[in-house]
Amino acid sequence: MLTLKNRRNYNLFYRCSVLVWMACKFLVQIYSFHFIHSIWDERTRQKWDRLLMKQAKEYRKRAVQLGGVLIKVGQFLSTRTDFMPQAFINELSGLVDRVPPMPYSYAKTLLEEEWGKEIGDVVDEIDEESIASASIGEVYVARLRENGKKVAIKVQRYQIEKIFHMDFIALRIVFWIISVFTSFGRKADLKSLYTELITVMDQELDFKQELENALYFQNRFKNYSYIHIPNYYNHLCTRKVLVMDWVDGAKVTDISFMNEHHIAVEQTAKRVFEFCVDQYLQEGNFHADPHAGNILLQKDGTLAIIDFGMVGTVRKQDIHYFKHIIQNVIIDDYDRVINTLDEMDFLLPQANKEKLKKMIKHMVSMYKNGSFKTLDAHTMEQLKEDIRIFIKDQPIQLSAEYAYLGRAMSIVLGILLAIYPDVDLEKWVNRKVKKWFGGKSLIESVYKQYAMDTIQPFLSFPNAMLNWLENGEKDRQWDKKKQQMRWKHHFLLVLEMMLFTFGGITGGVSLLGLGLDSTAAVLLLWGSVASFIGAGLTLIIHYRFIRSEK
Repeated sequence: MLTLKNRRNYNLFYRCSVLVWMACKFLVQIYSFHFIHSIWDERTRQKWDRLLMKQAKEYRKRAVQLGGVLIKVGQFLSTRTDFMPQAFINELSGLVDRVPPMPYSYAKTLLEEEWGKEIGDVVDEIDEESIASASIGEVYVARLRENGKKVAIKVQRYQIEKIFHMDFIALRIVFWIISVFTSFGRKADLKSLYTELITVMDQELDFKQELENALYFQNRFKNYSYIHIPNYYNHLCTRKVLVMDWVDGAKVTDISFMNEHHIAVEQTAKRVFEFCVDQYLQEGNFHADPHAGNILLQKDGTLAIIDFGMVGTVRKQDIHYFKHIIQNVIIDDYDRVINTLDEMDFLLPQANKEKLKKMIKHMVSMYKNGSFKTLDAHTMEQLKEDIRIFIKDQPIQLSAEYAYLGRAMSIVLGILLAIYPDVDLEKWVNRKVKKWFGGKSLIESVYKQYAMDTIQPFLSFPNAMLNWLENGEKDRQWDKKKQQMRWKHHFLLVLEMMLFTFGGITGGVSLLGLGLDSTAAVLLLWGSVASFIGAGLTLIIHYRFIRSEK
């Protein structure tokens, strides 16, 4: 049974009030702080960080209390280094999608409704205590009656769709407040940001979509012997229920498990790297939430991948952009880097491209002097901090897809360092990028690709010339035909006008007489009749000609 305290969580007015009040409260605190502190020294910055941390903790507390969109928004905001303060990101990055479990009675009722039969007709046994409880779904362990296999059953939480759509309304109000009362609202494309956020979260509500995602990854990685994606039971899966084989294993970062089962640590790190980087460098979908809990290590060293609710897409055009950025950074052509970023819609209209170019060049030169071999947790955090400051200071806004891609890459990097601190990322990345560009070495590959891109217009010139000549000849023939048709059209039109005019004049003169004898008048009359007959025949011919052109 739901308590009075829990019932209000399903009330639109209450949820909207909490979200809007929290947003307004945060804005007032921020404006007050800036009004009071006109001079920003080290002490002021420390106070500022404490304020942001306090706000982030309050948000986190409310998110855990209310669940729903607040948790998802918190996780989303933790990826947005383009506008979120680092103190806020640090607090929200640890926001785990865990909420208090729902009563088993609700899960049982929902399962029977979705399956259209008694739960005992489908499973022999089911553990009434869920093993995982997230903002969208609750996971139970059961054993199927049809084959006796152990399965995980994911059930959509009580009224979660209603909660999400109530929160969408509250978020719209919050975004409106931000757009009207903050400078950020005037800088960023909040309408686009809101739409992307809602679209991504709304997809997670449909378990059928998650099933499609899982089947996609099963097919994509079917030839990877070290990747296992559990089997899903399609006939038992609905919009609100997912049923898949149970996966035994430990988190991929569990070093003691690797030692116990004699699994090579470096090999595991390489497999995680290969699995993830292949998604980021190739056209198709990528797992957008690859944290350690979703990559399980089995006793034989196989990586079992689960939870495909959050999936992003790398488009063919994105691959083209990524390659252009890399090759232009390597050859120091930062004008092309900026142009590519502009094509990717990273740059807002007010962007100072010259300043941006100088900052990118400066940052790249800083990290070119270092080495990925010395990359540790501290260096990684410093790198992320530099990138965050760089993005925050510039009129840049990442789309949701790129933000999730960046988040996924950051998570994977953290996993690699946790598994194998001595990871030689420079070597691994070099090998992957070399293969990506299709050359013998990274520099050679990049210059080869650059040369191909540069010379492509010239290589295509002969074909273009032949096409032009061929098409030109066809066009000239067509133009000649059109001109002939145009002339014929004009000729018939002029002939019609002349015949009608001549017939009218001769007919009028013959009828009026105007001093003519009877013979001349009759001849003119017959001439008029002949002119009108000719004009009529010409009209018929002209009409058929016009019809033939259509």
